[in-house]
Amino acid sequence: MEFKEIFNTYNWDEVKASIYSKTEADVLNALQKENRTLEDFKALISPAAMPHLEKMAQLSQQLTRKRFGKTVQMYVPLYLSNECQNICTYCGFSFDNHIKRKTLTDAEILKEVEAIKMLGYDHVLLVTGEANQTVGVPYLKNAIKLVRPFFSHISVEVQPLDQHEYEELIAEGLNTVLVYQETYHKADYNIHHTKGRKSNFDYRLETPDRLGKAGIYKIGLGVLIGLEDWRTDSFFNTLHLNYLEKKYWQTKYTISFPRLRPAEGVVLPKVIMTDKELVQLICAYRIFNGQIELSISTRENEVFRNNIIKLGITSMSAGSKTNPGGYAVEPESLEQFHISDERSTEQIAEMLKQQGYEPVWKDWDSCLTNANYDAESA
Repeated sequence: MEFKEIFNTYNWDEVKASIYSKTEADVLNALQKENRTLEDFKALISPAAMPHLEKMAQLSQQLTRKRFGKTVQMYVPLYLSNECQNICTYCGFSFDNHIKRKTLTDAEILKEVEAIKMLGYDHVLLVTGEANQTVGVPYLKNAIKLVRPFFSHISVEVQPLDQHEYEELIAEGLNTVLVYQETYHKADYNIHHTKGRKSNFDYRLETPDRLGKAGIYKIGLGVLIGLEDWRTDSFFNTLHLNYLEKKYWQTKYTISFPRLRPAEGVVLPKVIMTDKELVQLICAYRIFNGQIELSISTRENEVFRNNIIKLGITSMSAGSKTNPGGYAVEPESLEQFHISDERSTEQIAEMLKQQGYEPVWKDWDSCLTNANYDAESA
């Protein structure tokens, strides 16, 4: 059975009602357990859990240090293109936005790589719009070949592909694929994705299954917080994660928490998530799953990012540019979204050190293994 079949047995309104009906007793029961169920996760993200946020934060910190020690993995996005054939209401790259389009050439990619390497990064995230003719598999294969000599870990956030296409990219050195469902509310998904391949809800939903079958090292999941009720969307994201971990157990997983940010020509959020609620969600994920990697980007402001480090986050970007050529080639090209934390990589690394954390630049397993790291004593 694949995830689509499981997903179709759930009703959005019933799940939402179940989350909002959770009681304080349900929350306390979830906090006392060692192995937590999906029903426990519902309790941890429910409004009833908010009065117990301090206890959740303490437990989340303990579980994070037990697995990851006092380390934070650093990564950087490299935007290769803003060309896109999709119309998405929340994205600055949307096809109906009349902007100057830019796709990096080989020489420009290498110039960007040079600038990124000077910042110290060994983990790069390649990002494009979804334009199969311009930045399809041949372009991506070539880009991975170009950057492979310079990075120990390569991730991509691009259009969903078929299984055999992922297999081709993995053979070139691809390690991780980030693919966010955006929202699991099918009717609202269709409202926000009106044109292009991304308008196919089911094809996107089935992408992690194709990745698992292709043998990818790591899959990144998430929802775009602001499109729908964040608690219900997060439950479905966790349902998806739970399924994937059981079926493709050799693959590793990471969760991101992108809140809808301002960009050229985008829709305003339907739902506003407070900082306190985002803390609740991050802690709920950690308590539910002590092994999962949790990532925070420069979408969030510096005060929030400073304070969230100790509560469960294990990877973060810094000094990010969300426009193609933003590091060296064409700094003024249009951003996909406006970042909030504009501090340099050096400033972020120093902030981590001041809090007693070590910024690391490679993949988690290689870092912890190579250093013979004893997380229990950190």
